[in-house]
Amino acid sequence: MTSKKKLIRVTTVPSSLIGLLSGQLTFMKRYYEVIGITSPNEYDFLKKFTDAEEIEVIPVEMTRKITPLKDFLALIRLYKIFRSEKPFIVHSHTPKAGTLSMLAAKLAGVPHRLHTIAGLPLLEAKGLKRILLNQVEKITYACATKIYPNSFGLKDIILEEKFTNTNKIKVIGNGSSNGIDTSFFESDLISSQEKNALKQHLGLTNKDFVFVFIGRLVTDKGINELIKAFVEINKRHPHTKLLLVGGYETVLDPISAYSMETIKTHKNIVPVGWQDDVRPYFAISHALVFPSYREGFPNVVLQAGAMKLPCIVSNINGCNEIISDNVNGFIIPVKNTESLIIHMERLYAMNPEDLHIMGEKSREMIISKFERKFVWDCLLNEYQQIENKLEPNFKTTI
Repeated sequence: MTSKKKLIRVTTVPSSLIGLLSGQLTFMKRYYEVIGITSPNEYDFLKKFTDAEEIEVIPVEMTRKITPLKDFLALIRLYKIFRSEKPFIVHSHTPKAGTLSMLAAKLAGVPHRLHTIAGLPLLEAKGLKRILLNQVEKITYACATKIYPNSFGLKDIILEEKFTNTNKIKVIGNGSSNGIDTSFFESDLISSQEKNALKQHLGLTNKDFVFVFIGRLVTDKGINELIKAFVEINKRHPHTKLLLVGGYETVLDPISAYSMETIKTHKNIVPVGWQDDVRPYFAISHALVFPSYREGFPNVVLQAGAMKLPCIVSNINGCNEIISDNVNGFIIPVKNTESLIIHMERLYAMNPEDLHIMGEKSREMIISKFERKFVWDCLLNEYQQIENKLEPNFKTTI
């Protein structure tokens, strides 16, 4: 029996393993010997992932910030792991893991070095920081043998920025890093009793029209604009509520003092923090509002669509590949509070039957283009195409 080739998947932190690759590594175990690498922090996330996927995960301390000494130590550690494990493929996700693992894998002579891009934080950077991040991105792509942006819009941005060339870059399937399990994100799975209990717990009534945001409560997700828009909407329509599902990042990307204070004090804004299962919160809501500044391919919009919610999203890559304007939601300009107010009001004023039809169209489209098994099969096909080509021997380049 032929032994399986070794596949190593790398993310910066454990929550990214769960958020980006849930279920995928178990699927790939049928075809490859799979190892994960991520930071040892976020222990609960790491344990949850290893228990669910039943794969070996090697801890390597990596940070999401610029930390030269820690980054160098992580690079050395990754190099030693790759030299010892001799993988057929190293496939990385998230910016820091991508830079470190692609460089380490090239130095270690790994023949196939793949990096998935699920967003470009550098797009919001300016000045010297932007110049530095641009150079780091180019190094990452130069060390990789294939680059996989998880949306077509992101591919266009990468080529416009001249980070790499067309021969090295490819979108897997229709986009998305992992697709979505539409049998799990199914509104009928949440019972009326469960929905009523959650609404009662959160102080919501059947008269309320509930807008929901799910994600990190940070500036880059458009939270400052969302808070201003909702305050105005609620003045006009007191039976509106804004449900915020997610945690803050007060160091990396804090929201404004006004937004923070308003979230704490506004009686119709309901923050519930991080939730392991977001489906009940979709189920008690009428629409998702997701005014992000930048994305790769946003899972939350896939999830909301699968749960039959119309969505208001920014006109950015990923979002505008899931939502068709006036069909399964609305697309608005980035950082535009006034447009957000107009379209939140449009959804609020919509006939319930039209709102229902919009949600149904969302689910139909997600099933047809982004079902999880389809995305996994497309990625497996990519691996197998690589495998069937003539492979260089595993050798060191230094």
